[in-house]
Amino acid sequence: MPHMDTLTGMALFAKVVETGGFSAAAVALGRSKSAVSKQVARLEERLGARLLNRTTRRLALTEVGAAYYERCTRILAEVEEAERAVGHLHAEPRGTLRVSVPVSFGIAHVAPALPAFMDRYPDLAVDLTFGDRIVDLIDEGFDAAVRIARLPESTLVARRLAPFRRVVCAAPAYWRRHGVPDRPQDLTEHQCLRYAYLQTGDDWPFRGPAGAFSVTVSGRLRTNNGDALRAAAVAGLGVCLSPTFIVADDLRAGRLQTVLADFEEGDLAVYAVYPHSRHLSAKVRAFVDFLAERFGPKPYWDAGLP
Repeated sequence: MPHMDTLTGMALFAKVVETGGFSAAAVALGRSKSAVSKQVARLEERLGARLLNRTTRRLALTEVGAAYYERCTRILAEVEEAERAVGHLHAEPRGTLRVSVPVSFGIAHVAPALPAFMDRYPDLAVDLTFGDRIVDLIDEGFDAAVRIARLPESTLVARRLAPFRRVVCAAPAYWRRHGVPDRPQDLTEHQCLRYAYLQTGDDWPFRGPAGAFSVTVSGRLRTNNGDALRAAAVAGLGVCLSPTFIVADDLRAGRLQTVLADFEEGDLAVYAVYPHSRHLSAKVRAFVDFLAERFGPKPYWDAGLP
């Protein structure tokens, strides 16, 4: 394992060789002659080999020193190139952006946004993965993820992209057959279409005058996909608790009708999350800024809804 000062020593040694002496190297580097000489001496000590033959008139590379100098210049050039590449990647969005998005939201709202995003950043490739499970961004190599609802405490950075509503709704025919609930507790008498990944399980969350509460529901259908629940609700199979970004078109068209609007839980949002870093990469920043700009504080999917 190289010593932490090895690169510094290599750079000083190379500068001494290039300038022809310790004094010239010290001037070029803005250091004292003794500091440069001591650093090179420590490098030789770590290597266990003499790199320079020192005389009163000049310095000469030893055979080992000449071979080492050749490798030093190659390594230092690669380090410089690596630093330039990192700086370039941070300055302009480029490379490949790996993002995890929820299935329903991703298909309906992230995927349609990609052409405009990729047109804006032509040097950036996108690797988009759909899935409703919570991925481990670091272990699974994702740059960012879009997540829905309230977020648990974590080491990730979260940026709010847009608010969203979750509504209780069913087909008009279902309400005609089974009656409209007057209060959330009445849902225990209904066929409820349950989302498997709901953070509260089969306990549907509500908020009333006295604060937050939940109602445990049941029904014949449970699935891990919001679009499947929407389709079942439109077909009259039961009642669903669904985000408006999934059912907004059905609500506007009258295929679904909401109830219990006075008991909506509120304070829900779509977030972008990414690993904490002092230097946020340009590609992640560009993606998060783009989605925040596209969705905004008044998302388009709620337009026209009461």
